[in-house]
Amino acid sequence: MPVDTAALTRFYDSPRGQVARRYIAQRLKFHLTHLTGQNLLGVGYVTPYLRAFLDEAARVVAAEPSLGPPTCWPKEARGLCASVEDTLLPFHDSFFEHVLVVHGLENADGNRRFLREIWRVTAENGKVTLVVPNRVSFWAQLERTPFGSGHPFSRGQLQHLLENTMFEIEQWDSALFIPPFGGRAPNLGRNFENLGHRFWPRFSGVHIVTVRKTVYAVTPVDAVRSRRMRLVVAGAR
Repeated sequence: MPVDTAALTRFYDSPRGQVARRYIAQRLKFHLTHLTGQNLLGVGYVTPYLRAFLDEAARVVAAEPSLGPPTCWPKEARGLCASVEDTLLPFHDSFFEHVLVVHGLENADGNRRFLREIWRVTAENGKVTLVVPNRVSFWAQLERTPFGSGHPFSRGQLQHLLENTMFEIEQWDSALFIPPFGGRAPNLGRNFENLGHRFWPRFSGVHIVTVRKTVYAVTPVDAVRSRRMRLVVAGAR
């Protein structure tokens, strides 16, 4: 289902949201590399994480399957964010060398259709990085955060889904070991993240996985159906 962008904006403006963004962003820098000259697509509510790549990638676009008007992003330029249907992305086949998905897969009405659409717009041998709530984490149990909405995944469930939608897993990672009780607590957060990565990686708040598009399977029939586009570009508020 579409995500409530107003609620997500409030979360990321809060102390708890700033903590979550900090520790997820720190791990994403190891996944989104060598972007010079590439087209980068963000799907879901991904603008808090895309800014770091604006000056590196050749083109950066955010696509929000959202409730309400699209986010006006970035503030200094605008026009790089659009409201879309998550299973009918208004982009050419194989256009993006890298796709970043945050608050997307767990909120999709049909996760296989959603991933097949991501597969379609990803370039041959292109990469997709997904940030997905971990089913066994504290964050997935707390509905006051966006990681507690939608459908969280265990590592095994996520791996099975990705491998069955024509993606080859390249890199597993994790983030958000700090409990979701709010506050900035930088020293406490760093300790939780360091200890979590070392001793209990399967209990992170989110899975971060990078996969590569494979092209050896037959393209499904619904991938070539006529497409009904709905593209709304954000304007100045």
